[in-house]
Amino acid sequence: MIKLNFMEKLLDGVEIEWKLLGEISEIYGGLTGKSKIDFENGNAYYISYKNIFSNIDVDFEKLESVKVSTSENQHKVKYGDVLFTGSSETADEAGMSSSVTTKFDGSVFLNSFSFGVRFNEDIQIIPEFSKYLFRSRLIRDEIAKTASGVTRFNVSKARFKKLQIPIPPLKVQEEIVRILDTFTELTAELTAELTAELTARKKQHTYYRDKMLTFEEGEVEWKPLCEVGELVRGNGLLKSDFTEIGVPAIHYGQIYTYYGTFTTETKSFVSYETAQKLKKVNTGDVVITNTSENLEDVGKAVVYLGKVQAVTGGHATIFKPSNQILGKYFAYFTQTEMFACQKRKYAKGTKVIDVSATDISKIIIPIPPLSEQERIVSILDKFAALVSSITECLPCEIELRKKQYEYYRNMLLNFPKEEVED
Repeated sequence: MIKLNFMEKLLDGVEIEWKLLGEISEIYGGLTGKSKIDFENGNAYYISYKNIFSNIDVDFEKLESVKVSTSENQHKVKYGDVLFTGSSETADEAGMSSSVTTKFDGSVFLNSFSFGVRFNEDIQIIPEFSKYLFRSRLIRDEIAKTASGVTRFNVSKARFKKLQIPIPPLKVQEEIVRILDTFTELTAELTAELTAELTARKKQHTYYRDKMLTFEEGEVEWKPLCEVGELVRGNGLLKSDFTEIGVPAIHYGQIYTYYGTFTTETKSFVSYETAQKLKKVNTGDVVITNTSENLEDVGKAVVYLGKVQAVTGGHATIFKPSNQILGKYFAYFTQTEMFACQKRKYAKGTKVIDVSATDISKIIIPIPPLSEQERIVSILDKFAALVSSITECLPCEIELRKKQYEYYRNMLLNFPKEEVED
């Protein structure tokens, strides 16, 4: 790791020049005089606002097209330029930078809501250094001061030109770039490793789930769902019915996007008056989706394990298990290919796919003894917990590395400063 005295050693005997941006560079604007139709059938490429805002250096794989005639006097982007967004909804996000660190052929233009900085030929700043410099806290705080507005904050070019930036010797720039590139690579490697681990665990979970829920002929009894529980079709429940507090409610759309195999709490609530009109979900009941825009999501299920009775609405069916089957066991079975094959037979519709409660009740499922169901559920719960742990760990670990990277970036780019006269 970098020690705090690293900068002292790196800058020992080195003079850091601070220059006014307006004195060492040319500032140019983006595309002008363009209509909507010019962006529909382009003959050239331009760098979008989003490309600049989202990337520390320009992503040349995501250039967009625009029509530009040879007679137009438009500014062209060059290698080594630093591009900035001209405005944002907050001052802190105005003037976000992206450096051109890729050498390229042909003409590339700049979005009209952005502007570019091109350093004078006698100014030695390597593009890889500028990409880190203009995203550092030191410079970002100063850029934010150049923006003003109420609902939209615009960067003042006059104030922007008065920004002071440090220009260390090339060897110092190169060393800082080397260190920060290493941090970036390590973060990318860690992300790839955690993502690969998550993918592997998901595959492992799927393999064992399907294996444990596959039975030889005659090994267990197979029954239609209607013989091992009651199916109740939901009714009503609009998103406009949701309240901050009240009776727990499971909306069918949330089963696709929010819930896993089981839940002890609901995302939404409805008033007691609304709940009286809706179908009730008790602890251990399974809520199944009847409708979706794709076949995969039809028949997706969540077991409700909350202590307080919940409700659900239309496009959902409640399966109330008998003493022959565990709700969790059935929910895991709905994730298998065996269940998918059967629901395909009953699916109706093209743009919107529907499998009715009546047809779901016909699906045949294996019914091992309850003790075996409990064993299967216990094992699959452990796999699910492992996958969930890695899923939660991934963004946390990435965020931790990001903060670590930002700390060292800001430390490395925090040069001693002498005031420069305007």
